[in-house]
Amino acid sequence: MKFALLLKPITASLLIVATLQACSQDAPETTAAVAAPVVVESVAPDLSGIWQALGAASWNLESHAASKMPVTGVLGAHAGIPAGTSVVVGGEIPYQPGALAQRNANRADWANLDPAGKCYIPGIPRLTYMPAPLQILQTEEEIFIAYEWGGNSRSIFMNRPGTAAPLPSWMGYSLGRWDGDALVVDVTSQMADTWFDASGNYHSGSLHVEERYTPMGENHIQYQATITDPEVFSRPWTIRMPLYRRLEENARLLEFKCVEFAEDLLYDHLRREYDGPKNLDGSLRETLIENPADQ
Repeated sequence: MKFALLLKPITASLLIVATLQACSQDAPETTAAVAAPVVVESVAPDLSGIWQALGAASWNLESHAASKMPVTGVLGAHAGIPAGTSVVVGGEIPYQPGALAQRNANRADWANLDPAGKCYIPGIPRLTYMPAPLQILQTEEEIFIAYEWGGNSRSIFMNRPGTAAPLPSWMGYSLGRWDGDALVVDVTSQMADTWFDASGNYHSGSLHVEERYTPMGENHIQYQATITDPEVFSRPWTIRMPLYRRLEENARLLEFKCVEFAEDLLYDHLRREYDGPKNLDGSLRETLIENPADQ
């Protein structure tokens, strides 16, 4: 009898333990699993292809009416300068007063002074909107741009932050980075000899250009260049224009070596029969024509 009484509490304890184990096994898991963070790597857009700016920015960045060149007497309408709307954000380039006087002097004799007319490398940003296409070749470490005009080219270094060029050059030194889907390029160390267009708009050796190439779709890029030069301009200013993909069959860069077209302008004075500086149409420049009455 005593043995039976001892078994009752033991049996009850075993039943309680078994019940608790069963409840523990059948109860759903209440602790939520912590999901591992998903890392999404941004993929830089592919800008590779052949592109070209349209419009008259290479003649004048600001708004301008159609006009003629000195060679209209020889070429007629083929020598006309097309009209164009301003690609300058805000409409006008903010020159300092003294620098504006220099721009006006450049403009008055642009046909003989424009560096691009002598086949000097136009520099950045002007090469982008010269009347010829450009080709972009892209890798992770470097973006290479080839320009049909003059057969020029440059490299944009994506893996050299903080570096600088030891000396200035016609194309300057380009460091690139991605800002979202926009390619941002800082261009420094450019020669002071280049112009922004054929209308005498110029800069000093302190020029800094920040370019932005932003895709607008598969076949369009929004090109933007912000110009900073405290020696010439009262504040930074920006130009903006679209670049269009060349879609024709077998689109490619062709050869335009402009040196041979500039020989008369550059080296005519070295010829034996040289009789004085000439305009683009071959006529003597009026300011240097001798007056027969003075002889």
